[in-house]
Amino acid sequence: MDQPVTRFAPSPTGLPHLGHAYSALFGWHAAKEAGGTFLLRFEDIDPNRCRPEFEQAFTRDLGWLGLSWPEPVRRQSEHMADYRAALDRLTGLGVLYPCFCSRKDIQDEIARAGAAPHGPEGPLYPGTCRHMDPGRRAELLAAGAPHALRLDVATAARQTGPLTWIDREAGPLAAQPGILGDVVLARRDVATSYHLAVTVDDHLQGVTLVTRGRDLMEATHVHRLLQALLDLDVPTWHHHRLLMNERGERLAKRDGAASLAALRDSGATPAEVCDRLGMESP
Repeated sequence: MDQPVTRFAPSPTGLPHLGHAYSALFGWHAAKEAGGTFLLRFEDIDPNRCRPEFEQAFTRDLGWLGLSWPEPVRRQSEHMADYRAALDRLTGLGVLYPCFCSRKDIQDEIARAGAAPHGPEGPLYPGTCRHMDPGRRAELLAAGAPHALRLDVATAARQTGPLTWIDREAGPLAAQPGILGDVVLARRDVATSYHLAVTVDDHLQGVTLVTRGRDLMEATHVHRLLQALLDLDVPTWHHHRLLMNERGERLAKRDGAASLAALRDSGATPAEVCDRLGMESP
C-alpha cells in the first residue's frame, strides 16, 4: 500500500481554535501512523477576510502542538493560474455558464418560485442564468457586466456518467453532484472558489487521503464530479466528527475562549490540549 499524503488546509480568517487543532491532529496521525506525509496549506483566496497575522498564528500554534510539515507551504492566492487553467478546460467542455445574479436577485427568484429545491445548506440556486437567452447573455458579457461562473451540474453529470467515492467510515458512496445545485466556481471578485481550488490543489499536491469535518461531506459529491471532468486523481476521504461548543453548535471562530492562543496563555500544555481532544500528542 502506498504511503498516504494528507493535508490540513485552513482559511486564515481568525485565530486557530480547538476544532482546527482536532482536524490538524487527525490528518497528521492518519499520515504518520502509516509512514506518510502531512501537508499544511493555506486556503487564502478571500482577500477581504484572510490576514497574514492569522496565517502566522496557525503556523505558530500548530508547531506548538508538535506538528510539522514540509516547506514551502502552498498558498492558494499564489496559484491562481492553476485555477484559471481548470476553468478554461471546463469552459471547453461546455459545463460553465455566467451568472449575473446578485444575492438579492437569487432570493427574489426563490421567493417568486414559492417552493425552490433545497439542499443541505438551504434553497438551491434556481438556475436563472442557466436558462438565459443566449443573445442577452452575449450582450451582458460584451458590456462587461460583473458575473460569477457556475457549474452546470446536470450537463456535467451527463458527460461523466455515474460516479462513486469512498469514505473510510461510510464506505463506497454514489456521487450526488446535484446536492448543492449549480455551485459557483469563480466569483466576481475572486478568480476561483473553494470547490475548484481545493480539488485542483489536492491533485497537484498528490493528496491521497482527504481528512476533514463531516460538515464538508456534501461538498465531496461536487469535488468528485470536478475530478472526473478534469481527469484528476481521486483520493480516499475520511470525514471526521466535529467539535461542539456548550450550546451544541459546531465550534467556530466566534468561540474565542477556545482559541489555542488563549489556552496556551492560560498555562495549558500541548499534551493537555491533545488529551482534551482525545488525541495522542505528536
